[in-house]
Amino acid sequence: MNMKLSLIASVAVVCGFTTSFADDWPQWRGADRSDHSRETGLLKSWPTGGPRQVWLNEDVGLGYSGYSIVGGTLFTMGLRADDEFLIAVDAATGKERWATAVGGRLKNGWGDGPRSSPTVDDNRVYALGGLGDLICADAKTGRAIWKTSMSKLGGGKPGWGYCESVLVDGDNVVCTPGGRNGAIAALDKSTGKLVWQSSGFTEGAQYASIVPATIHGRRQYIQLTMKALVGIDASNGKLIWQSEWPGRTAVIPTPIVKGNEIYVASGYGVGSKKIRIKPDSSVETIWENKVMKNHHGGVILLGNQLYGYSDGPGWICQSWESGEEVWAEKRALRKGAIYYADERFYCLDETSGTVALIEASPKGWNEKGRFKLSPQTTQRNPKGKVWTHPVISDGKLFLRDQELLYCFDVKAK
Repeated sequence: MNMKLSLIASVAVVCGFTTSFADDWPQWRGADRSDHSRETGLLKSWPTGGPRQVWLNEDVGLGYSGYSIVGGTLFTMGLRADDEFLIAVDAATGKERWATAVGGRLKNGWGDGPRSSPTVDDNRVYALGGLGDLICADAKTGRAIWKTSMSKLGGGKPGWGYCESVLVDGDNVVCTPGGRNGAIAALDKSTGKLVWQSSGFTEGAQYASIVPATIHGRRQYIQLTMKALVGIDASNGKLIWQSEWPGRTAVIPTPIVKGNEIYVASGYGVGSKKIRIKPDSSVETIWENKVMKNHHGGVILLGNQLYGYSDGPGWICQSWESGEEVWAEKRALRKGAIYYADERFYCLDETSGTVALIEASPKGWNEKGRFKLSPQTTQRNPKGKVWTHPVISDGKLFLRDQELLYCFDVKAK
């Protein structure tokens, strides 16, 4: 801790008040894609009925897209009529600032519209539509700077549409078009021109998002597809290593990287595993089991435990070291997404729209409040649920149910 921050913390202790720290959320799962918020000074428990609602925007369009929040602006995507839009909203008031068309309408039996979260880098925002249209826009005005598509890169739309939230790393924007030209591609973030494509790895696209990592001094991109977990050289797109994966139907959760170890999970009965990358780039499987069968609500590593919803046992805590179950809770809340901030997990029931606040602890499910989203959309596809993950920025909790975007005050007073 630097001297200035240390002094602030010391004053807080002496005076008996809690400091708070507000943080931007520039992309899917946060700045480092760990789904850890760095916010502090948040409510440790909720009053009956939940935290105070600050505002409700009733027109961000249909779809399941998440959001990024930078400099007081929330960026998301939504379907309006037959076009998918990149939309900017004032995070303080909920009022729309601008909307820019990205591409055509993804039609899907579980609900039409976009699925991914925009990525913000400096004064630009990048967004991937459900059909694979990729846009780079000016973050202040919404003006399109460049556009391309996954089909131009040889990609074929996966069954539920493109869901990946693209990665900006250095001078490049990195995405997963899938297909014979190379499953993963790096584009110049300023122009959209192709820098490289992973011709040595040509699996079809699934729904996970890329995680950057430096392992044994080598910068690489970690991605999970239907049949493989891979490391791709960030400088040239060459395959560094590959580990088999028995995916079924859809592979969705984002990989988790800790040092030279990598964890992945999937639903549809597949389970989870942890591997280790050796200095010679060979792969060692540490463990593999069916403790965590995570569909799409995400898994979070905190300390030496993994947390998320597993089809079957319910909400679970899983040991990072052994892969064994630490605890499980099935009756408190149904299946959904998980998010971490300030010693608490925010767990979202995808069926009812109930949000529960629990202690982030390997000792078990200890709930500190709950509430149910209201109103809820009447436009959701009958097969669809509340699938957009929670996000916190500047002491505000953001949730979404299709065209409805909610903001709640979760800052401790």
